[in-house]
Amino acid sequence: MTYIKDLKNEEGKTVSLNGWVSNKRTGKGLVFIILRDGTGLCQCVVTEESIDPTLFQIADKLSQESSLKITGTVHKDERQVGGYEIQVTDISVYHIAEEYPISNKPHGIEFLMDNRHLWLRSRRQWAIMKIRNTISFAIHKFFQENDFVQMDAPIFTGNACEGTTNLFETEFYDTPAYLSQSGQLYGEAMAMAMGKIYTFGPTFRAEKSKTRRHLSEFWMIEPEMAFYDLDMNMDLIENFLRYVVSDVLKNCEEELAIIERDTTILKNIVTTFPRLPYDEAVRIIKGEQDVNGKNSIKTLEADLEKVQQRIAAIEADIKEREEKIATPGMKKGEINFNVNKISDLREELKDCEEDARNIPQWLESARTFKYGEDFGGSDETVLTRLFETPIMVYNWPHEVKAFYLKRATDSRFAKGVDVLAPEGYGEIVGGGERETDKDLLIAKINEHELPMEAFEWYLDLRRYGSVPHAGFGLGLERLVAWVCKLPHVRETIPFPRMYGRLLP
Repeated sequence: MTYIKDLKNEEGKTVSLNGWVSNKRTGKGLVFIILRDGTGLCQCVVTEESIDPTLFQIADKLSQESSLKITGTVHKDERQVGGYEIQVTDISVYHIAEEYPISNKPHGIEFLMDNRHLWLRSRRQWAIMKIRNTISFAIHKFFQENDFVQMDAPIFTGNACEGTTNLFETEFYDTPAYLSQSGQLYGEAMAMAMGKIYTFGPTFRAEKSKTRRHLSEFWMIEPEMAFYDLDMNMDLIENFLRYVVSDVLKNCEEELAIIERDTTILKNIVTTFPRLPYDEAVRIIKGEQDVNGKNSIKTLEADLEKVQQRIAAIEADIKEREEKIATPGMKKGEINFNVNKISDLREELKDCEEDARNIPQWLESARTFKYGEDFGGSDETVLTRLFETPIMVYNWPHEVKAFYLKRATDSRFAKGVDVLAPEGYGEIVGGGERETDKDLLIAKINEHELPMEAFEWYLDLRRYGSVPHAGFGLGLERLVAWVCKLPHVRETIPFPRMYGRLLP
């Protein structure tokens, strides 16, 4: 059996492909089948004069997503999807599919989410999942090549990493338990045994949020390193992200083209990441400090004006094309062209209208931001739109960060770092240096009103051979969303679980 991805090695040979009908069109004495097999797509040409009449009739009746085996000769053709074409000599049908619910016409997002099990078969979703797979593999390669040991943190936990407010509570043999929101505390214990470790597994947050950045079940990568401080941690994060994104650029050229990702920003990954202390980041957000001649407030105001002008231009274009279609005498081909163009314009209009709603909110958030607060999604968007690389914001007010972060020399701040992706995507990594002083940790546990007995094992790490150490957590889906430039994280995972979505 041959796979579509290997056709480049089979030119001129007769091969058999198993797959599904992604699309089909017919002409006089011809049937053109776009076959997909999970590794790619290929046009297969069935000619009436060169195949058994019964098989030609079968090909003519194939429906979208019917499964079959196609045998034929491989021909190179750069004009076709994948660059190769099959001249079909035989067909064997596994199953004729019923009428497929997802067609080439536009569908609403709720319909597509309800049919996620089928939507995954589309070319765009296929490309996104291939990129996700490449990212996952690159993550493992980076850590394994740098002498990290992969270890696993439990999913059932009796204590919360950052409090129980946003946790899913369950029962573990008559004892209250929670689905893990992070493996980080366990990672610290494992690092004290192995030196450098990383975990890669599912985590859960019960936030009733429907923003484009939130899932209730997602995958986290959490390395933890003994004898690391905050600066070493930031160096590692930068090298890590550079390695992973570079790997995607090298190995996913086809997939990035399918989703029409402009890779200009991604290629900036080789540039040193700006590192901003919290104080400086706040000044930039509020428009009190420029970045390379760009001011946050003025940039947003200019963007809003451009969006409003574009909305007016799109609406005028749509109106003009609709009037042309309504005028008698237009040829069918020109009508179809204008109908398709109007559909594209309406999609662009939706995006522009969303920007027109969002930008005033971002402006208000920037102007009214209060020093000492954590960054919200709007604040991260305002900040990252001024940069063309990921940025690192470090040394945060300790009140807004987790209890286990070490205080900086200036005790008002904690040695935490957030990595914010450009293009408005915001936080993809959060981490920092861990507190090593047992008494300070106890005070912070009490301050956060956490049950002390649940953290006695964690305090043991400070009783027996405590060392400086640091780590971070990367949200896989948020990284995929930025790399693919997706409007929502729901497309970054095969079956998203988020507020209001449990099926399919």
